[in-house]
Amino acid sequence: MLRGGSRLTLGGGVHYCLGAAPTKLEARTLLSRVLDRFPTLRTVAPPVYARREGAVLHVELDAPASGNAVTEAMLDELLDIVAVPDPEVRVLVLSGAGDDFCLGGDRTEFGQWLEEDPTGRGIRVAGEKARRVCEAISGGPAVTIARVQGKAVGAGFALALACDLRVGADTASFRLPELALGLPTAWGGLLPRLIHEVGAARVRELILTGRAFGSAEARELSVLQRVVPEAELDDAVAAWAKPVVRRPEAALRVTKALLNSYAAATRLADPAFLDAELMASVAAATRRPPAGGNGAGGSHS
Repeated sequence: MLRGGSRLTLGGGVHYCLGAAPTKLEARTLLSRVLDRFPTLRTVAPPVYARREGAVLHVELDAPASGNAVTEAMLDELLDIVAVPDPEVRVLVLSGAGDDFCLGGDRTEFGQWLEEDPTGRGIRVAGEKARRVCEAISGGPAVTIARVQGKAVGAGFALALACDLRVGADTASFRLPELALGLPTAWGGLLPRLIHEVGAARVRELILTGRAFGSAEARELSVLQRVVPEAELDDAVAAWAKPVVRRPEAALRVTKALLNSYAAATRLADPAFLDAELMASVAAATRRPPAGGNGAGGSHS
């Protein structure tokens, strides 16, 4: 947002330098350079920040004031980045700005959707986007790494779990509060993925109690593959990324496809496509959106 209320807009069909319209990633790079040149400009920051370092794409949930609560705008930004993979990207690192990785879904927006349409249409639309984001993260050709600090709650838990490799700070914690909020655990294909990674008996206990658990237990459950002090998270990510980017592209792509195929074959059913409908139906039936503001302190998933 420029001084005086006018907006600085990049992309969206507007051409710059008399060339083609920029992609959103290109627009963000251009915006960064403009702000360096004109530091007095004020802009409305997007909820996701992406930057390339060679074959590594860093994608950061960038709404720290709300604990990186997942909004529909954030899902749209993530879809723009992950839905059509860049063939030159070998590794995608997913992280969160601020103290927490992600405190879950934005409960204010959730309540607004129910107010606007009591049948839950808005929840269905966002839920379908969540499924597509998580499937693109888990099923895309790039090896995905979750870098988790602070809390990963509900939808944040689902985003982290969608990644191939997950490293967490020794102070990180996880929680699935949906049942306590009167909602099913149905967001982004979390439940079948979690049962496959952790096991049905343990998942049952985590969901029914809604209790938080720390990084040591998360590693024991295979929610995390590695736990390090928070100051060493970036080094741990780099230790995974460096050898991966040296692997031959075709072999890496086929290997990830094989791993995903064999994992899927062990699931008797994977009704992730029903998540949006289930969430919307239960929310519409109860008509009692969770009280509170953003995702802080809990989430709708």
